[in-house]
Amino acid sequence: MDGARQTAMTPEQLSFPQPHEVSYASRDYHEGEANALARAMLSRPDGWPQGKLILVGEEAAGKTHLAHIWAEVHGAAMMTATALERRAPGPVVVDNADHVAGDAEKEEALFHLHNNLASEGYPLLMTAKMPPVSWAIALPDLRSRMEATTITRIDPPDDETLTAMVGKLMHDRQLNPAPGLASYLTRRMGRSYADAGRIVAALDTLALREQRAITTTLAARVLDAEAD
Repeated sequence: MDGARQTAMTPEQLSFPQPHEVSYASRDYHEGEANALARAMLSRPDGWPQGKLILVGEEAAGKTHLAHIWAEVHGAAMMTATALERRAPGPVVVDNADHVAGDAEKEEALFHLHNNLASEGYPLLMTAKMPPVSWAIALPDLRSRMEATTITRIDPPDDETLTAMVGKLMHDRQLNPAPGLASYLTRRMGRSYADAGRIVAALDTLALREQRAITTTLAARVLDAEAD
């Protein structure tokens, strides 16, 4: 562990990771086989049927990161299901759009945003864990519009993508792992994006608590605890 992290520690920080900033920069996004089709689809918004697309992927798959990159390229407004506007002067991304389901006010807001963007000819990109057929939307008109929306997917990670994800998560937390640690974890951990996030967070917590360098020995302890 570097000196800056050690000297800045307080007793409370020894037990809990410090707040960290997640990078959504395009340079920090791993382009691999798992997201190749989704990236290709996002690169052609002029070809989206009815000007809208839903990006689907499991938890922590990088949907928000890819959506931020798309928003930067196309000058789109970033919205979430909890902070929806009914109008926007250009393209829009709605992150975690599936979270509107079951909330009448949010469903109504997404319905009007969808219709306004369609009438003005602006593209609408949405992200979600599952396709709209699983959203349990109560508003019939919104449900029909969402279920008619084209879907693209981020697939489960291959080894290369998972290793890159582990490396990025460590970078976001300003960790300095031993060389090859990301590959070591990838070969031994669960095979999902969420597994990667959980393992890196646990590794950060343990390293801070014990004021130890992030080595394969420390990683092995985290993996053993995960298996238990």
